[in-house]
Amino acid sequence: MLPDKKSIKETEGTAGSPKWNWPTKLVVGLTLVAISIWLLVQFQNFLGPLISALILSYFLYPVATFLRNKIKLPWRLAVTFIYLLLVLILLGLLTWGGLALVEQIQNLIRFIENNINRLPELVDEITTQTFQIGPFTISPTGLNWGQIANQIVSAIQPVLGRLGSIVGSVAAGAASIFSWLALIILISYFLLAESEGIPGQLVNIRIQGYEADIDRMGKELSRVWKGFIRGEILVVIISLFIYSASLGILGIQFFFGLAVIAAFGQLIPYVGAGATWISFGLVALLQSNTPFNLPSGIYMVIVLGVGIIINTIIDNILRTKVMAENLRVHPALILMGALIGVQLFGFIGIIIAAPFMASLKLFLHYVIRKMIDQDPWKDLDLREAPETPKWMQFFESKWQAFRIWLSELTRKFKGWIETQKTKYKKGN
Repeated sequence: MLPDKKSIKETEGTAGSPKWNWPTKLVVGLTLVAISIWLLVQFQNFLGPLISALILSYFLYPVATFLRNKIKLPWRLAVTFIYLLLVLILLGLLTWGGLALVEQIQNLIRFIENNINRLPELVDEITTQTFQIGPFTISPTGLNWGQIANQIVSAIQPVLGRLGSIVGSVAAGAASIFSWLALIILISYFLLAESEGIPGQLVNIRIQGYEADIDRMGKELSRVWKGFIRGEILVVIISLFIYSASLGILGIQFFFGLAVIAAFGQLIPYVGAGATWISFGLVALLQSNTPFNLPSGIYMVIVLGVGIIINTIIDNILRTKVMAENLRVHPALILMGALIGVQLFGFIGIIIAAPFMASLKLFLHYVIRKMIDQDPWKDLDLREAPETPKWMQFFESKWQAFRIWLSELTRKFKGWIETQKTKYKKGN
């Protein structure tokens, strides 16, 4: 005898969905892990654009929130306006300077390749001279500088060849770059538009019983990535302007290409600085025309000295101010993360190495503390805020006083304008 529909509904309502036992959960979990790894391997080329889209959405979220709250635009209209403006800016930048930048970097690499063979001759010329500094006489003739220079040339030439082919492929694959850029913007647009401006809706994960942990993890990850977006990217932009102006004043060739290398080198500890100094030194030494007809060796020392001073200021003042303690990761780990990231995500892996390693460190800290039955957030709650240096406190107090003075001046000026309007109306 078949059960009627009413009894079936009653059974479904009382019994509900059957629970999985541990073997079933283990098999399903391992299967999902295997599928995830297979997808990561098969679609590895899409990881970089996907992460770029997530970062772009996260970066533009506060802007869309501002337009919705202050200008009262609907969320989707605000997001659409932002992305239309972004597309116009990117088109303008790519048309105005993108191709010129690639061409300048190509010319920079070609210049070093064509003149690198002159390095032993220049080094020999410099090292055979005797320098008199007051009562001291310096003569760098004790070492076999010619052999050292030849070894440097043999080490640099293969690297330059690879860099030239990479930059050439970038220029040749401009259409592919535009396609990937369009895909990143499109994915980012839909992610941000579908979030509807609800906090936490951009990436929304809910597991019963772990709501507090997920919320806390979200706050910690937000701190890390906000520190990266507002810190490292700001450091790169400011470094680009400072290096461009300084190298341009020094009269070095390909100054903007060198400034780009130095700015993006800020993202990679040790290696970035090394690539910057080698690039600066080679171009300054091989450059035929120097300001005031300075000797090549002296000019190279001046350029490197200015670069080291700028880098010291950026590391000890600017980076300390904008980064604070958001990325608590050892530079060696960031370097290792950059090497792994470039294999997994491409160029974007170098850029996000610092926040990626900071996020991984946070996840590992959580897992290890949970495995030994300890509170995963106890150490994070007890961490002390970094002490602000006295010189920074001084400048902050002066800046705050200036802002108050400027605000008061603006208020008085507005009051004067209103008074003049009132007098004008009474006169008419």
